[in-house]
Amino acid sequence: MTAQPQITESNSIAQMMEELGRSARKAAKTMSLVPTDAKNKALKEAASALRARRQDILEANAKDMAAAREKNISPALLDRLELNDARIESMAAGLDEIATLKDPVGDVIADWDRPNGLEISRVRVPLGVIGIIYESRPNVTADAGSLCLKAGNACILRGGSESFHSSRAIWSCLQDGLRAAGLPVEAIQMIPTTDRAAVGELLSMSEFVDVIVPRGGRSLIERVQKESRIPVFSHLDGLVHIYIDEQADPAKAREIVFNSKMRRVSICGALETLLVNRDVATQLLPDILDDLLAAGCEVRGDEAVQALDSRVKAATENDWHTEYLEPILSIKVVDDLAAAIDHIDTYGSHHTDCIITEDDAAANVFMREVDSAIVLQNASTQFADGGEFGMGAEIGISTGKMHARGPVGVEQLTSFKYVVKGTGQTRP
Repeated sequence: MTAQPQITESNSIAQMMEELGRSARKAAKTMSLVPTDAKNKALKEAASALRARRQDILEANAKDMAAAREKNISPALLDRLELNDARIESMAAGLDEIATLKDPVGDVIADWDRPNGLEISRVRVPLGVIGIIYESRPNVTADAGSLCLKAGNACILRGGSESFHSSRAIWSCLQDGLRAAGLPVEAIQMIPTTDRAAVGELLSMSEFVDVIVPRGGRSLIERVQKESRIPVFSHLDGLVHIYIDEQADPAKAREIVFNSKMRRVSICGALETLLVNRDVATQLLPDILDDLLAAGCEVRGDEAVQALDSRVKAATENDWHTEYLEPILSIKVVDDLAAAIDHIDTYGSHHTDCIITEDDAAANVFMREVDSAIVLQNASTQFADGGEFGMGAEIGISTGKMHARGPVGVEQLTSFKYVVKGTGQTRP
């Protein structure tokens, strides 16, 4: 096992990144052929290391949290950055769950025979080397590394500067898992610097890296899309909507809206704009407003919403465009389902949107016409998560339409090839 490349006086960022790329490409070749049992052992051993080294991870996170507070980082970003016993256990449990998932590598997606006797099958294969760029959430280190491992890939991780110590503490546990299973530690590498120049180098390494997965704010995504010479799975804003239909169950609406917004305001599945059918707004909104305001949520609404509660602030055009990631919610009263869909089409980010209704016909229209990666009926938008989908974890929610859309889990980190078997056929 070789040591991870470092920056020295004689070793520039460009040289260091090239060494990472070469090591990852070599490891990817090995990982593509690794038996399922070995991959599962690495995952389970990494989960054990996370639990055993919990205190080390918490101490590393405390350094990051202290530095973040000194920089006056927003409460939402602090929440994303913070680790505790429950969140560490959640990471470990995620690795254990990924170990139980079916290995996608070698899975036959489809097969058929041709009249000439050729037997053709479409078979899953790893993508190869995946570059993953993310911001303040250190748990992405565990999610991304473990999913890439299970799918037979190698990965190069670049966590945010805010989570530098936390991410490296988690990464070292993944390395322990690889060692315990006799797999190359170069299969999961982490860029050892916060210098932004390393990101630029990663985005240009088309010789070594097969796909880039950015997970973060709009500025990061836009930079990656602009500069990358490598295909990108984009995880864009989570400008999430709920539409309360005229046939909504009041109790369900009240509970779902509150959970969607307030369970955890800093995640990409958190509700940001609530749309309410005009026919039920007077009946349903007062209780919903009371719940939100009592919990410390700032509410910004149009004139119809303001008329129902003097504590509601006036919403501006900018509010309909905003992913708050804070305890702030914008609310608008709309005439009907068509108006709700039009609002989502105009302002949404194609991430996650929900309808609350007992009218299945209306729900079917909503789910067919709303062009988002995830659409729900009568369920909290906070279920927009690969773990909740039974994927064990996710690298992110892809809002694009090429290759992967929605939660990017194990299967989405594979491609396929065609295997053709003949008995001597030649083409006339």
